[in-house]
Amino acid sequence: MPIKIPNHLPARQILEEEGIMVMDESRATTQDIRPLQIGLLNLMPNKERTETQFARLIGATPLQVDLTLVRISNHQSKNVAQDHLEAFYKTWDEVKDRKFDGFIVTGAPIAHLEFKDVGYWDEMVDIMNWTRTNVHTTMFVCWGAQAALHHFHNVQRFRRPKKAFGVYRHQAATHASPYLLGFSDDFAIPVSRINDIDHASVPNNLEVLINSKEVGLCLLNDPDHRQLFMLNHLEYDHKSLVEEYLRDKEAGLDTPPPVNTFPNDDITQEPLNRWRSHAYLLFGNWINQMYQTTEYDLNKIGTK
Repeated sequence: MPIKIPNHLPARQILEEEGIMVMDESRATTQDIRPLQIGLLNLMPNKERTETQFARLIGATPLQVDLTLVRISNHQSKNVAQDHLEAFYKTWDEVKDRKFDGFIVTGAPIAHLEFKDVGYWDEMVDIMNWTRTNVHTTMFVCWGAQAALHHFHNVQRFRRPKKAFGVYRHQAATHASPYLLGFSDDFAIPVSRINDIDHASVPNNLEVLINSKEVGLCLLNDPDHRQLFMLNHLEYDHKSLVEEYLRDKEAGLDTPPPVNTFPNDDITQEPLNRWRSHAYLLFGNWINQMYQTTEYDLNKIGTK
């Protein structure tokens, strides 16, 4: 089944060229099934790239998905055209009375700020609390994961002496989780973060699903609230780390090239994507669990 996104969203052409089935509104209304309702709170500056990355993974499922793009209500984006936001995005104020089967909160390039100093932190707190009542299952990613772990579980974070930047080997901490169905024992995941969470502050009711001997915790699960916390970037495409490296260089930062990214560590060569299959697996497993456990009647979400 395809993913339903706005007809003129820039991501549409990219997804269709990659073979992802995309559905328009008229076709969707003729199908006698209830699509899964998934929201994407996009906190990244380059909204078009991020919405494409997540839509690519969500759209690979055999289920019909209706994707709603969401943005912070009280924050002015400086890196995306206002007409793009007005055409394709809902503010959280516009969706907060809705129910969703699934919801994704992305990362944000604000690792240097304390949570309380983030300009939209109060709204973030409202959104995070709202996911417990209006969303069946939520995936928090990168900064979004750190923020949610801090808010819900008082998990502490600390500054790394050196930024973890590149593609690192990770290990499945368990194969019993339905979210890791089909995962290898050892696999690659892109990482880009200067902050880490303190493993000792993670409460026992959270399950560690993916870990790394090199860069620490990666994926945690809160089974009581159906919330996943992904600290790294399986959604990245093969050029994401390279583009970040080039931006840092242009800004005069002394960022070394991302490790384990270029063939033979030669930055003149095209980087390889070594994590694509596991990215599709994780999102496919998440959506399958969503489908198996959500309410048929959306209005009943959060009532039990």
